[in-house]
Amino acid sequence: MAQTRQWRLASRPVGEPIHDDFELVTVDRPAPGDGEVLVKTLYQSVDPYMRGRMRDAESYADPWEVGEPMRAGVIGEVLESEADALEPGDVVTGELLWAEHAVADADDLRRVDPDLGPVSTALGVLGMPGVTAYWGLLDVGEPTPGDTVVVSAAAGAVGSVVGQLAQLAGARVVGTAGSDEKVAWLTDELGFDAAINYKETDDLAGAVAETCPDGVDVYFDNVGGPITDAVWPQLNVRSRVVVCGQIALYNATEVPTGPRKLTKLIETRATVEGVLVSDYEDRWGEALRRLSRFIREGDLHYRENVVDGFENAPDAFLGLFEGENVGKQLVKVADRSTETQ
Repeated sequence: MAQTRQWRLASRPVGEPIHDDFELVTVDRPAPGDGEVLVKTLYQSVDPYMRGRMRDAESYADPWEVGEPMRAGVIGEVLESEADALEPGDVVTGELLWAEHAVADADDLRRVDPDLGPVSTALGVLGMPGVTAYWGLLDVGEPTPGDTVVVSAAAGAVGSVVGQLAQLAGARVVGTAGSDEKVAWLTDELGFDAAINYKETDDLAGAVAETCPDGVDVYFDNVGGPITDAVWPQLNVRSRVVVCGQIALYNATEVPTGPRKLTKLIETRATVEGVLVSDYEDRWGEALRRLSRFIREGDLHYRENVVDGFENAPDAFLGLFEGENVGKQLVKVADRSTETQ
């Protein structure tokens, strides 16, 4: 029987994950049952939210079990089909195992439309990160012309799209990022009005105040921690805070106590709302069509940081917490089969 490889959760991390928390195993390649398809992984996504699934705690995503394969957003090619809706050669996306091959229910997969963009973008700007950015900013943040929008982790897969969408809405955009290279990309290539390298800034609160002289109308938060503490004093009356991620806290062994922030909400009557892309499941098509149009028209730019090789998936994931990626972090696992290209 043909075999395939899987990454399994070997142990629950304490603090920042390490390589020993992952185990690469070889297993028999599964066969699809009725209504199912066998998918060969072409690209696998790694995302900060996965750190929460490594904990044995309730969250918006179920935890992974120790000894079991982990799961990720995947772009794959259908090799075998026992479902009427899909046939061999179709390129699909869905949440599958960290594996070179996996079986999935056809109803849980979406075809990737190559006319919208390169297939890899279905895990990035034309996938979960892009849709999160689109609805998180436009539905929750509601920017208007002349607003000042601040985006943390602005050079990431979500933040870079948020900032560009805010510009298209007529807002002034300020981003935070962790290197001079990222700051240059934001300002020189994406056209952000200003960007702050938070790792090289002694006075982060002062830097936010200097780059946002008229205060902050929308704060799209992917990070939390000290960056959010620095933005908070600049919130304007009726400002909107979109809480998308808290990567600064994901590896904390104890929940840190920061400044008490709620008093500022009385002063500003600001709103703070979390965003989950799953709430917009029935509106993905609308977001993808507009994002694709923005790309075609040259109004939306993106980067992909592609790590080659399935065996390097844990390295790609761990790199997220070191800030190695500019744009979307992906693992390239395989090419499409020659006969179906």
